Amino acid sequence: MKELTAIYKELSQHYGPQNWWPGEGLEIAVGAVLTQQTSWINVEKALSKIKDNNCMNLDCLNSLPLSRLEEFIRSSGYYKVKAQRLKNLVNLLINNPVPNRTMLLSVNGIGNETADSILLYQFEKPYFVIDEYTFRILERIGIYSRRNYLELQRIFMENIPSNIQIYKEYHALLVVHGKSCCTKNKPKCVTCPLQSRCKHYTKNNE
Repeated sequence: MKELTAIYKELSQHYGPQNWWPGEGLEIAVGAVLTQQTSWINVEKALSKIKDNNCMNLDCLNSLPLSRLEEFIRSSGYYKVKAQRLKNLVNLLINNPVPNRTMLLSVNGIGNETADSILLYQFEKPYFVIDEYTFRILERIGIYSRRNYLELQRIFMENIPSNIQIYKEYHALLVVHGKSCCTKNKPKCVTCPLQSRCKHYTKNNE
């Protein structure tokens, strides 16, 4: 499917290099859990709180009382649920420093998107991350209309170069496009760099 490569090139030309995910190492894994159902601004506040307390390491996060961790990450929302998920993840990483996908998915509260984000951005493993922006953009373009994570991931991984940097950049470009242009409500189709190939745009501008 050459169109996926063309979309990547057009988004890259329009938005430029993203160099995403912010942070490194354990911070990436923690951020991947905290970003569930919230904005990155709120995640950054929580990450800063953890780092300000010198706790961005496995030993500290493991020994930290749950109530204290909840306090650190309160800004991310659903902080009680996320604190327990972080505790579960930390326990996994202590026993398995380089976990595989099956191990990550065995942690309660970690699904496909979170697991693949950790694998790609922290451990440099070639898993293309699918998220809500990916589904929305491809559905509007007319490439894919189902909500099957693994199927859409397979389509990407079979049709773009198996390159970790491309996986990272492509995912980041889809996120920025979904946030700034192809929004859920009132998408900015007139200025969209993908309008020439978008069925949603064509349908609404006939």
